[in-house]
Amino acid sequence: MDLQFQKRKILWGGATAASQYEGGWQEGGKGIDTQDVRPYIPRTSNATTATRLLTQAMIEKGERDTKGRYPFRDGSKGYYHLAEDIQLLKELGMDIYRLSISWARLFPNGDELEPNPAGIAYYDRVFDEIRKAGFKVFLTMNHYAIPLNLVKKYGGWTNRKLIDFYLRFAKVVFEHWGDCIDYYLPFNEINAGYFSPFNGVALLKPEEDGYDQSLVFQSLHHQFVASSKTIELGHSMVQGKFGAMVACFCYYPYSCKPEDNLKQTLDENTNTWFCMDVLSRGYYPSYMQSFFNANGIEFEITDEDRELLKHNTCDFVSFSYYQSSVASCEEKEKTAGNLVVSTKNPYLQANEWGWQIDPVGLRVTLNRIYDRYQKPVIISENGFGYADVMEEDHQIHDQYRIDYLNRHFQEILNAQNDGVDVVAYMMWGIIDIVSAGSCEMGKRYGVIYVDADNYGNGSYDRYKKDSFYWYQQFMKEYREE
Repeated sequence: MDLQFQKRKILWGGATAASQYEGGWQEGGKGIDTQDVRPYIPRTSNATTATRLLTQAMIEKGERDTKGRYPFRDGSKGYYHLAEDIQLLKELGMDIYRLSISWARLFPNGDELEPNPAGIAYYDRVFDEIRKAGFKVFLTMNHYAIPLNLVKKYGGWTNRKLIDFYLRFAKVVFEHWGDCIDYYLPFNEINAGYFSPFNGVALLKPEEDGYDQSLVFQSLHHQFVASSKTIELGHSMVQGKFGAMVACFCYYPYSCKPEDNLKQTLDENTNTWFCMDVLSRGYYPSYMQSFFNANGIEFEITDEDRELLKHNTCDFVSFSYYQSSVASCEEKEKTAGNLVVSTKNPYLQANEWGWQIDPVGLRVTLNRIYDRYQKPVIISENGFGYADVMEEDHQIHDQYRIDYLNRHFQEILNAQNDGVDVVAYMMWGIIDIVSAGSCEMGKRYGVIYVDADNYGNGSYDRYKKDSFYWYQQFMKEYREE
């Protein structure tokens, strides 16, 4: 049989998130959201920043505190640098820009009947600048942050009422900017609801005990329903494609021991594939029923929900990838990662935050996710966090980031040659932003440097790193091939 595979030209671009980039937390009537109350705790403290999550007491303190350090309130001050930043991204030569909309800027409390006019006006300016720059748009509709009022008044995503509040928000997005958007993502890294419940589903951690897993999965289910309803509504109102996204950690068994291989399968099913199986295939996989039974997890799913999920699956699949992980049935040395802790891989190097650098793992992930779902694939996040240093002449020499990108880009092209239908790649934090995992500005991802430190000191001026010129040249040469 003569199989023909027609490769498409990959769209290259970059990504930001409203809560990590915009700042302007009190501008234009914006409400307080769940990221605005996350404090900065230096890594030298006893707190484990990757797993630190908020309690009700911390939220109430953060809501009242105007003097403490809450990095997401400033972000990169993109609210004030909008036109400049879009021009820099245009100069970079991107094909596609991934951004998110602040739910609390459009609906300050989350449950209003009508949107905030100042929020509409701000995003009118955002999309006008993007339209003039000529980018395709990948919109993350909800990137972790939700109006804080929805947590305090309704219990966050544990409450089914949030589905209707979210649909009201989505309808406003479709009505006002639907003609500007090419790809829609209802929820960022939806599996974060399992491995990072405060970020993912706005679930508060009890003071002493761990999370109630039934509430975790009830919250996730409500997000599944909201995603499917958004796709159903969106397909009737706009022309863009709708996707689903998970954080992928590319699990390897620690050894060829059968038990390690079994653990790799079970860990990857629960941590990664479960959410995408529901949103891409349209039903709960059988392995999760076994997991629920074994762990005494119970939550409500209606017959109407099952029909909705079945008939409103995603058009494309997307994922974030920063590192691979190792599964072992025995206790091994650990290392930190993207909001998770993993077994250390002796064959890989890591950055100072413990992220294990594995370009081949990106190729493996692309093959696994495309083989599993047979839908177009978008790499919606990937990048290298590092403590960049700006010289006195404002030069930032980040050859380590260039090396990281070059190796990962080669593996993307290799995966495409394997037969994977790769639509787009978006470099995370294309402009330096506050890290969602550690609440730091100092863990920098971008090709554009923002002059600010972890305490909000600095001019917030923008400077091009060496990687800016490398990525610019890469995209130019790729188009000319």
